[in-house]
Amino acid sequence: MLIDFHTHAFPEKIAGRAMGNLSHAAGGLRPQTLGTIASLKAEMDRDGVDMAVIQSIATNPQQQANVNDFAMEINQDDRLYAFGSVHPDAPDALAELERIAAAGLKGVKLHPEYQGFYADDEKMKPIYRKISSLGLVTLFHAGTDIGFPPPYHAMPEHLKNALRWIDSPVVAAHWGGAGCGPEVVEKLCGENIYFDLSFGYGVISKPVAQQIIDRHGCHRLLFGSDMPWHRPEWELRLIDSLDISPADREKIFHQNAAFLLGL
Repeated sequence: MLIDFHTHAFPEKIAGRAMGNLSHAAGGLRPQTLGTIASLKAEMDRDGVDMAVIQSIATNPQQQANVNDFAMEINQDDRLYAFGSVHPDAPDALAELERIAAAGLKGVKLHPEYQGFYADDEKMKPIYRKISSLGLVTLFHAGTDIGFPPPYHAMPEHLKNALRWIDSPVVAAHWGGAGCGPEVVEKLCGENIYFDLSFGYGVISKPVAQQIIDRHGCHRLLFGSDMPWHRPEWELRLIDSLDISPADREKIFHQNAAFLLGL
């Protein structure tokens, strides 16, 4: 079984516009799907993905209810799990987290660049405490972002500091931090945090990827692609090029994700 823990999709009526805006912001990065649920599932079928987790982001306080309504809708699909999202500046963020949990969503996606906060900012403590009390998974965009200039808001040091306030599972996307491989090895490997392995192909060097695997352990690694920006088949090529035992590959490909999703 193969579970892709990091994908994106949008409502049909806005998918085209959203993909165009995001591609432009990312310097013309070419998407591999149309950004719709149907095109996501078609890519899953092509690359042998059995289940996927869709990670949406509330980019402003007014948007969070609509983002979570969409997540609750697509979460009914037996091949898809959707995380919700809250915006740190929304006055009803804590109540929205309760609604997310009550609807059966398994976690929340936070993107410190789009949402304008440092991962270890004191203002996030009430949100992290509420997430922890509800037993939700928190997935952070981690490291650099090609759509934003520095300084970046979820570097390994920020995430390490934030862990003291979160008692439920935490996932740092993009190998623990996009563009931060050596810093991930130094500051996050061995900590109580999961890494998803999305958007690594052609980006992270093989020696650094192997170091992360060896030092962090495969019991806290999750297969991911970041569809529509990367294809699962690309990320599988990277994993296949590394020294990983068959038992550890099963942890990465589905066992760890199944545990976090309560499957």
